[in-house]
Amino acid sequence: MEYIIRPCEEKDLPDLVNLCAAHAAFENSEYSPEGKLEGLRAGIFGTPQRLHVWIVEIDGKAEGFTSFTFDFSTRDAAPILFMDCLFLNEEYRSMGIGAEIMKRIREEARKNKCFNIQWQTPEFNARAIKFYVGLGSTGKQKMRFFLDA
Repeated sequence: MEYIIRPCEEKDLPDLVNLCAAHAAFENSEYSPEGKLEGLRAGIFGTPQRLHVWIVEIDGKAEGFTSFTFDFSTRDAAPILFMDCLFLNEEYRSMGIGAEIMKRIREEARKNKCFNIQWQTPEFNARAIKFYVGLGSTGKQKMRFFLDA
């Protein structure tokens, strides 16, 4: 099986919305596609670019994605890369694609002189936790809070 990891193009936005819905379902989260296409378009293709997205294309179809932003850590007094999502449709997991994405994410962080890469995964996602620990990453227990603006 061959795959391509490439920057998101505007034509990918409907597929990206569907992949976000699949990701939310996997994480047992609510998701409404309403307004997402426009929001993603503005974040990815607007000025300034606020969101970086890579699409995993297999046989001409978007089967996964990763998204990340650059931020600044007050505590570390340095830039960081925050990986917001890494998602592959079920049938394409455990094939080395996630490891390749993480390798490229690390390269991107180094290229942008980031202190580290940060991300999160639900506590119940044992498969992802095992994958991330296998890459040499360490987990830190924190609770993430959400407050509607």
